[in-house]
Amino acid sequence: MAEDSDLEKTEAASGRKLEQARERGNVPRSRELASLAVLLMSAGVVSFLGVFMFQGLYRVMQNGMRFDLADVASPAMMGRDLMQASFDGVVLFLPLALGVVIAAVAANLMISGWVFSPKALEVNFSKLNFFSGVARMFSRQSLVELLKALMKGGLIAGVAGWMIWKQREGILTLSAEPLEAAAAHFAQITLFTFLAAASAFAFIVVLDVPFQIWHYHHGLRMTKEEVRKESKETEGDPQIKARIRSLQREAARRRMMQAVPKADVVVTNPLHFAVALKYEENAMAAPLVVAKGSQLVAERIKELARENRIPIVEAPPLARALHRHVEVGEAIPATLFTAVAQVLAYVYQLQKQMQPTAPTDWQVPAKLDPASRTEVA
Repeated sequence: MAEDSDLEKTEAASGRKLEQARERGNVPRSRELASLAVLLMSAGVVSFLGVFMFQGLYRVMQNGMRFDLADVASPAMMGRDLMQASFDGVVLFLPLALGVVIAAVAANLMISGWVFSPKALEVNFSKLNFFSGVARMFSRQSLVELLKALMKGGLIAGVAGWMIWKQREGILTLSAEPLEAAAAHFAQITLFTFLAAASAFAFIVVLDVPFQIWHYHHGLRMTKEEVRKESKETEGDPQIKARIRSLQREAARRRMMQAVPKADVVVTNPLHFAVALKYEENAMAAPLVVAKGSQLVAERIKELARENRIPIVEAPPLARALHRHVEVGEAIPATLFTAVAQVLAYVYQLQKQMQPTAPTDWQVPAKLDPASRTEVA
C-alpha cells in the first residue's frame, strides 16, 4: 500500500517542475478568454472606427469599379489600380487586425505571463502520426471538449435568440421605417443582441479560467517519489552533503592550525579552551583571533604553540569570552581590550626576561564570560 501511495500523483508541482513546464511552453491557457477578448476588441474598433471604415471601403469599391480609356488601353494601369485598391483595403482593416492581435496576446498574458519558449517551436514528427491523431480525435479528452463546445455554443445561441425574440416587433417594423432611421434602429438591435451574447460568453469565461488553471496544476502533480528524487537532485543527498561539510570543516581546521605558529600568544582555560592571538602594532587596529578550539582542538593548538615557542597564558575568563564571542579572523571587541592588553604586557615582559607575575584579576566583563553568566543564572 505504501508503494501504491508513492506512485499516486498527490503532491503539488514543485517550483522547479513549473519552471521546466514554462521552458517547454506548457502554461495555462483559456481559449474562451482569448476569444472573448478578440470579440470585444473587434466590437470596440468597429464601434469607434466603423464610419471611417465604411466610408473608406465605399471609396475603395467606387474607385476600383471605375474605368477610363487609359485603364482599358493599358493593362499595366489596371494592375496599378488593383494594387492601390489592395493597399487601401489593408490600411482600412489594419487597426482591426492590430486590435485583434493585441487582445489575443493580452488575454494569454493575463493568465500565464510572458513566455518565450524555443522548444515549443521545435518540430515534433510524432504529432504527425495518423493513428495517434485519430486516437486523439476520439479520446475522452476530445469528447469532453466537444461536449463543452456544444454547451457553450448552445448557451450563446440561446441568449442571442432570446434577445432577437424579445426585439421581434422592432425587427418587423424596420421595413416601414425610413432608411436612416431603420439603419440606426437595426444598429441598436444588433448592439443589444451582441451585448447579451457577450455577457453569456463572459459567464463562460468566468467559469473556464479558474478551471483551466486548476487543470494545469492538476496535470503537473507529482508522486512522493518524484518529490524525493527532485529534492535529492536540487539539494543533494544528505549523506553527501554531510560529507562535504565535514571536509570543509577539516580544511578550515587545517588552515587555522597553519596560522598558530604565526601567533603572538595562546590564551587558555587549561582544561577546555585555547585561543591564539596575533597583534602587529603598526598594521592592526586590534589583536586578531587566528585560531581557537576546545577539547582536542585546544590541545593541538597548545601543542603547536609549544613546538614553535609561543607563550601560553592561562587566563580562563578571557579564554572563555574569546572562544564564545570572537570568530577566527575577527578582531577582539573593545570590551576585551583591557584584558588582552594585560596578556600582551605579560608576554612582553616574558620576552624581555623580566620574570613577571602572571595576572590573576583578568579585566573581563561578567556579561562576556559564559561561566560568570551561568553562575548568575
